[in-house]
Amino acid sequence: MLRQAYRIDKVGSTANLKLVEEEISAPQPNEVQVEVKTIGLNFADVFAIHGLYSATPKGSFVPGLEFCGVVDQVGDQVTTYKKGDKVMGVTRFGGYASRLNIDDRHIVPLPEGWTEEEGAAFLVQGLTAYYALVYLGGLKKGQNVLIHSGAGGVGILANRIAKCYEAFTVGTVGSDRKLDVLAREGFDASIVRSKAFEADLKKSLGDRELNVIIETIGGEIFKAGYKTMAPQGRMVVVGASQFASPGSKPNYFKLLWKFLTRPKLDPQQMIQENKSVMGFNLIWLYEKVEIMDELLVAMNKLDLGKPFVGSVFAFDQLHDAIKLFQSGKSTGKVVVKL
Repeated sequence: MLRQAYRIDKVGSTANLKLVEEEISAPQPNEVQVEVKTIGLNFADVFAIHGLYSATPKGSFVPGLEFCGVVDQVGDQVTTYKKGDKVMGVTRFGGYASRLNIDDRHIVPLPEGWTEEEGAAFLVQGLTAYYALVYLGGLKKGQNVLIHSGAGGVGILANRIAKCYEAFTVGTVGSDRKLDVLAREGFDASIVRSKAFEADLKKSLGDRELNVIIETIGGEIFKAGYKTMAPQGRMVVVGASQFASPGSKPNYFKLLWKFLTRPKLDPQQMIQENKSVMGFNLIWLYEKVEIMDELLVAMNKLDLGKPFVGSVFAFDQLHDAIKLFQSGKSTGKVVVKL
C-alpha cells in the first residue's frame, strides 16, 4: 500500500517539508489503518518543523498531531472499530499523511452531524483546554479567567468550558480584526494585546480578582498576567507564541534573545504571594490513555458544541496553510483537506 505524506528529513525550515510517496505497512494487531480525510494544524507542528520542540522525533519524520478519516483496515485484535467507520484521532506526529496506522485507543468515533473538517479541529484543542482549565487550573464555579489567544482553537473551547462553570472570561487577541470572534463566542471582556496590556487587564476585571490564566504568549504579557493574578491564582502555560516565527525559517538570534530574557520566577516569592504556575503539553498526555478517556467523557458531558473551523486548505496547499497559521492572522482552526 502506498501513501502520500509530507516528510521532513532535516528540521529548521518549512522549506524542508516535502511531499513524498511512500509505502505504508499493514496495521499491527492493535492498530487500525485510517484513510485520512482532514488534518488539523497546531503550533507544535511548526515548532517541531523548526527544531524548537523537545518532543520532536530524531531523524526523518512526518509532522502532524490531529486528523479525521475513515477506517480502511483493522488489526487482528481490534474489536471496537470496523472498515468504513468515521473516526477522529490524535497521534504522536505522523498526521500529515493520506494514510496512517494508529493504536485504536487513540481514536474516537466522529460525532453524528459533524463534518470531517470539524473532526480534525476538536481533540487537541479540546483536551488541552479542558486539562489546563479544570485539571490543572482547578476552575471553580463563578471564578474569573484570562484566556490568551481567545480567537484560536484552544481559546474558543477554553471559553466555552469556562462558561459551563459560569466564569467571567477575559479574552485576548493580537489584532482588532479578531474581536468579532470573541464577541460571537461570548467572552465577557476583550483585549487587543499591547504595551498597555496590564492596565487594560485591570480595567477589564474591574473589582474582580483574577483566578486562572491560560497562558500562551510569554514575555511581558506573561509578567503582567502573573502580577495581576490574585493570591491562590493558577497560571497554566500551554504555549509560547512569542517564539513563533512568521517566515519559513526562525531568526535564531532573535529567539536566543527572547529565551535569555524570558520571565523568571523566584520560588520563595511565589510562596509569599501564594501563586502557582504550571506547564503542560499534549504529547505527555498522549501516553496517558486512561486520562484521555476520562477527559473525553467529562468534556462530552459539557456539550461544548462543534469546533470553529476558520480556514480550509487542499492537501497540496499545506505550505500555504502553515504560512497562514504562522502569520497569526487565522481564527479558529486551520484544517487541511485531502
